[in-house]
Amino acid sequence: MILMAFSRRFPAILLASAISAFPATAQDGGEPAPTAQADASDTDREIFRPVFFERFAPQTALEMVERVPGFQIDGQSSARGLGQGGANVLLNGTRFAAKSVGIEDALQRIPASDVIRIELVDGATLDIPGLSGQVVNVVYSASAGSGQFRWSPVFRTRGADPVLLDGEISWAGQVGRVDYTLSLSNRSARRGNDGPERLLDAAGNLVELRQEESRYESERPRLSGTIARQFDAGQTLNLNGAVELYLFEATEERIGTLASRDFVEREDEINYELGGDYAFDVVGGRLKLIGLHRFEASDFLTDVATAFVAPRPREAFRQDLFIDETETIARGEFAWNAGESDWQVSLEGALNSLETGNVVEVLAPTGIFVPLPSAPDTTVEEQRAEAALTWGRRLAGDVSVQATLASEYSRLSQSGANGLTRSFLRPKGEISAAWRASDTLDVRARIAREVGQLDFFDFVASTDLGSGNQQAGNPNLVPQQSWEFDLSATKGLGPWGSLTLRSVYVTREGRVTQVPIGATGEAPGNVDGANSFFVKATGTILFAPLGWEGAQLEIDTYYRTTSIPDPLTGLRRPFSNDVPWQIDADLRHDVPGTDWAWGGGLFANQRLYGVRLNQISLDENAGVNASLFVENKDVAGLRIRASVSNLLDLNENYRRTVYVNRRDGPVAFTEERFRTYGTIFTLDISGTFG
Repeated sequence: MILMAFSRRFPAILLASAISAFPATAQDGGEPAPTAQADASDTDREIFRPVFFERFAPQTALEMVERVPGFQIDGQSSARGLGQGGANVLLNGTRFAAKSVGIEDALQRIPASDVIRIELVDGATLDIPGLSGQVVNVVYSASAGSGQFRWSPVFRTRGADPVLLDGEISWAGQVGRVDYTLSLSNRSARRGNDGPERLLDAAGNLVELRQEESRYESERPRLSGTIARQFDAGQTLNLNGAVELYLFEATEERIGTLASRDFVEREDEINYELGGDYAFDVVGGRLKLIGLHRFEASDFLTDVATAFVAPRPREAFRQDLFIDETETIARGEFAWNAGESDWQVSLEGALNSLETGNVVEVLAPTGIFVPLPSAPDTTVEEQRAEAALTWGRRLAGDVSVQATLASEYSRLSQSGANGLTRSFLRPKGEISAAWRASDTLDVRARIAREVGQLDFFDFVASTDLGSGNQQAGNPNLVPQQSWEFDLSATKGLGPWGSLTLRSVYVTREGRVTQVPIGATGEAPGNVDGANSFFVKATGTILFAPLGWEGAQLEIDTYYRTTSIPDPLTGLRRPFSNDVPWQIDADLRHDVPGTDWAWGGGLFANQRLYGVRLNQISLDENAGVNASLFVENKDVAGLRIRASVSNLLDLNENYRRTVYVNRRDGPVAFTEERFRTYGTIFTLDISGTFG
């Protein structure tokens, strides 16, 4: 077993050795591309000043962060509470206390002209628990007032109407000692596809040939803002808020040789979020109080109608589903220094709830819809408290270490059918280390005991009218617990750029997957013995040393293996719907001495089968998504970018095999779907004002 484990990890070890051996010097000749210089007074941080980004002509802080060599933003919006590190981007040294308002949104509202510098630092050297790996700190100072705007229409050759209302306008300014931002945005989407579907019997014979056409339309208007205030005595206050609508409609029309079907699903949602923090010095340390409240109300309406060619009554179903979600978090952090050590103690309390109700109606022979028996409205609630102690310091040489010891208490309760109340006490924590092995090589290691976040929808029974799948609720679910072992290295390649290799092994207790309920039913349940291992490589390769000034290649690729005992057969299999590998490469060339840039990208991955107790399904994009773009950074003061994607006519294919009872038994039928969606053209027009 040890030999097998080593053989699986040998490619990662070999690649790490290759990174450390990569030459950090360039060939002589030619003007080198701009490189970041670390301040001599702080070798832990790599400093990128505005001059580094001049050739990209950025308009916002987001565009600058996206150009930091080898760095990728990780928003962490789904992390449990606020005490697990959060996003890997800091604003003036502090975390952004929000979840539904992403760090990308916050960066988008900061004008590039306000950015003083961007610091790239290892999270283990900071006094912020849970932050590890590469972290960016955006240091900026608000100006008297400036604005940004963006309009991004999208056109497809087939499958969807044009997107004409996608854009954002924002303003950032200062009134006295108060910095503020205000933004009005809309994320608009139009998607669609069409093609044939075949229905096959157990022997693979054609039963029905169908022609299908699907359309998906959504609008997501949002009003958001932030306020920041610094006081004379060193106190800081940060507030943020957002209110958003989400309007979605999906339609599918099927014309078959045996029947025709119309499917319509609509969602009307409103959500808001308020967050903030207040920090001040007290009794030899600094106390920070953080709060967040989020609410989301959604109403779903689904209609399915089937008309048969043979003499048979028309069938129709209607479902009305409402969902209310609430999350409230209060957190306090007290940090102090003792000699060469940094300490922090924190307390966090959270209240999460989900309330849902569902009515399904069937078309009666009289022509009116009649309600079917349904479960009563259900409320799922979690009360959670967490206490943590964090210690960090620099050890001998260029090694920094951070350790966190924490404990979590949670109380889960569910009303309605199969209501149940349970309490849990779980230890967790982590230890991370950062080693600056040389001026061009940083190595990071992390071991963590983590408690996962439950999906409250898994507690509630549900019906999917589109696929015909039903799922029982499971009031006995518990949060997943895991051990995570993380090792990464970043190699600075001098004028060639930067390359990062990361490997992660995770062993999981209580992973949530579909488990048998009774003779034919199923529900989400906890399964022990799951594990995963993946290797990821990201980097920025500059071509200036080869004489190609202004050109760079961004790469992001990974390979992952997963394993879990199948609850039905007992045999080990990959995670359901897993993506074992992915390749994403983007080339950009900023033509020296001009305002022009051009480039392209390639994206490909593999998706594995989704596994239920009575069926397996595969939903994948078959092929490679290739794209090209051309950009001018100054068209009467505007930046205009035109791009085209899906140049190789990528398809959306789907295959589902349904079994009579369980998937270890005989096959009932198979569906095969082949759809195309055409070439996509996008125009991005952005600028500044004020």
